[in-house]
Amino acid sequence: MSKPLRGARGVSGQQNPCGRGATTDPPVIWSAAVGRPAYAQSLRRAPGSVRAARCLVSAALRAWGLEELEDTAWVVVTELMSNAVVHARLRTVRVTVTRLDESVVRVAVVDRSRKVPRSKAADTHDESGRGLAMVAALCGGRWGVDPLPWGKRVWADVEAVRP
Repeated sequence: MSKPLRGARGVSGQQNPCGRGATTDPPVIWSAAVGRPAYAQSLRRAPGSVRAARCLVSAALRAWGLEELEDTAWVVVTELMSNAVVHARLRTVRVTVTRLDESVVRVAVVDRSRKVPRSKAADTHDESGRGLAMVAALCGGRWGVDPLPWGKRVWADVEAVRP
């Protein structure tokens, strides 16, 4: 059975996970028993949903005490969502943030397109094409694509540096 949770403010009294000047409440996040702690949200496949995806990432990281991953995870989810907005089919995508272990979080976007994204070398004057290379660099090459019967899951693992 799933239960709704409010972002970090409703759960622990922390500031709005959309933070950084946000004045609206964070989205409702649905949790479910899936074997590993995870947050997931279905979002419209639209440019405005990128911000909601970042809010979901922030809420999960703050709930797990992994705030130090926020900047990197924001870049990752922004790139994965932006690719889905441009290249996917249908109206919605699913964003998930899964805690793989105490210092590793997987950020993923599921969409209904079977077209597999490829990292490519962008020329100096290209306006796009650098995003997945940036994700690979930020995540130490730990990113991938899982084919699904109806589309794909594009994911990247973000790891905290522990002393």
